[in-house]
Amino acid sequence: MKTDSPLLSRVRPLQKPEFDWIADFLYARTGIALSDGKQALVMGRLDKRLRQRGLSNYGDYFALLGRPEFEDETTIAIDLLTTNETYFFREPKHFEFLKKTVFPQYANQRGMRIWSAASSSGEEAYTIAMTLADHFSGDGWEILGTDISTRMVEKAKRALYPMLAAEKIPPTMLKKYCLKGKDEFEDFFLIDPVLRGRTHFRTLNLVESLPDLGSFEVIFLRNVMIYFDIDTKQRLINKLAASLRPGGYLIISHSETLNGITSPLKLISPSIYRRDE
Repeated sequence: MKTDSPLLSRVRPLQKPEFDWIADFLYARTGIALSDGKQALVMGRLDKRLRQRGLSNYGDYFALLGRPEFEDETTIAIDLLTTNETYFFREPKHFEFLKKTVFPQYANQRGMRIWSAASSSGEEAYTIAMTLADHFSGDGWEILGTDISTRMVEKAKRALYPMLAAEKIPPTMLKKYCLKGKDEFEDFFLIDPVLRGRTHFRTLNLVESLPDLGSFEVIFLRNVMIYFDIDTKQRLINKLAASLRPGGYLIISHSETLNGITSPLKLISPSIYRRDE
């Protein structure tokens, strides 16, 4: 039986010089630092792609990356090597902080903008949207979701998720903001169109120069900096702090810290920082 892409039954294991090359390439493109011992991760993420291209070793595949005529392949490789674990209402204390501290602070302000800076497949951004919609009436808010993975951004835009992903969504919000699928989508749910209309997604590489995104009251950057070295963290925090309005908040994961980073951000609670200037 013929296939469009030949699948080789065996790909030669990743060699040390090949791993060093892809580690340098990924760091230069994304800021992600692949430590020694991640060879199995690279092979697990890329093995199928090599076989689809009919290649038997990683050196031949890596030779394609970065070349102008293989921009799509470069994007695919970065997508595959980027971790995209996320779920609805992850680290729920952050959303309680929004409701109890942030929203009252801006109660009399028209318009609020929140940036989910590493939004993956959209669960974080839509969790913020549900939390905002539950507190503010009208359309005076907007959410921007960005991610380096074009594949994840497209998934976020579709806003279609398996019912299993609804496990941590409060029942009242699930009923109010999620539409159960029918027929072939019976085991899925779709985010409410009103929330989708106020939540926008785009592909963005945080380690590159940022376009003019405007300013934000809150920026979420969770479970990203664990992959960055201190210099990359410093450059990124400088850019994010500049995108925060005075009095705005940066929210990172509870497993992360800004220790060793110089910035105008002040720690006010574990994993939560405020720009006072």
